[in-house]
Amino acid sequence: MLVAERYDKIVALVNERGSIRVTELSELCGVTEETIRRDLDRLEQAGRLRRSHGGAVSVKDGQPETPYFEREVAHADEKRRIAEEAVKLIEPKQRILLDASSTAWYMAACMPDIPLTVLTNSIKVAVELSSKERIEVISTGGIVAARSLSYVGPLAERSLDAYHVDKAFFSCKGVHLERGASESNELQARIKQRMTGMADQVILLADSSKFGVQAFTHVADLSQIQVIITDDGLSREHANGLRDRGITLMTV
Repeated sequence: MLVAERYDKIVALVNERGSIRVTELSELCGVTEETIRRDLDRLEQAGRLRRSHGGAVSVKDGQPETPYFEREVAHADEKRRIAEEAVKLIEPKQRILLDASSTAWYMAACMPDIPLTVLTNSIKVAVELSSKERIEVISTGGIVAARSLSYVGPLAERSLDAYHVDKAFFSCKGVHLERGASESNELQARIKQRMTGMADQVILLADSSKFGVQAFTHVADLSQIQVIITDDGLSREHANGLRDRGITLMTV
């Protein structure tokens, strides 16, 4: 098999499956794992796929994100209440991080104009906060993900590595007592994995419909999360399970 043919086969497999591991590609292509790693590096540089831990993920819409306008209206009342409660945890002169979730945008909309530094990969959050004179906004930059109006990819991930914040606020697609927080999209998951490792306090914003759900890609174990803010629709089983794990649970 020619190198160009192997490249095409790798890309086809990644696009077909959404993601695939190096070991499997090595067997399917009949070459060493080291060769596959070099292939993946070159294919990522060419924009044909995205590297992930131990393999590669499609840059096609294999694991589509819910469009932002749909997320904005889904469980909107609960998200607004959660956002308002989350804002109460912010103190002047703190450094905070907001992800690209619709709940984070609700936070930005109701946030008072106090001295703050806000780091975000959300275009909508950055625009919303830009009118508040005392809030300094730092945007990650990166590849624009049109469906979520956010920055993703290697540049966005590397920019997060340069910072440390007091509090990180993020949301996700699913929260499972055993498997933790998860996302439907690999690129968003990788950004949020970085976020949970760069804050003194990690705060998860999740309406009750997300509990008991395991989405496509793991983001964080519950042991990495200190506070969860949700609505009063959370079941007693989940509430007790979270408290048993030492998580501060706030319901609105």
